[in-house]
Amino acid sequence: MSTDPTPGAIQLVELTDAALAEVRRLLQQEENAGLGLRLGVKGGGCSGLTYVLDFTEEREGDTVFEQGGVPVYLDRKSTVYLSGVILDHQGGLSGRGFVFQNPMATNTCGCGESFSI
Repeated sequence: MSTDPTPGAIQLVELTDAALAEVRRLLQQEENAGLGLRLGVKGGGCSGLTYVLDFTEEREGDTVFEQGGVPVYLDRKSTVYLSGVILDHQGGLSGRGFVFQNPMATNTCGCGESFSI
């Protein structure tokens, strides 16, 4: 499904090959070569929590792992909600962009932008 993570690293989230390809493409467009993929959650949306995806540098206290050459950063609060998540990217005419597949989500809104656990 995806490129192997760094051996010995704690990996809470899995990126599919399609997600890795899109993240690499987007990171190449950034001017700062030291950026990685930050995944998180914040309060909001109809179901209570929304996913956050950004390109940033590592912050103190982050859980860090690398997959397919892409550094991935998770803040402490988000690790509880993101454990076991698979991040995919769906392209094409009817593609939705990045899609979070969260096995712990008990409820999601109709648009798929928010969830609850």
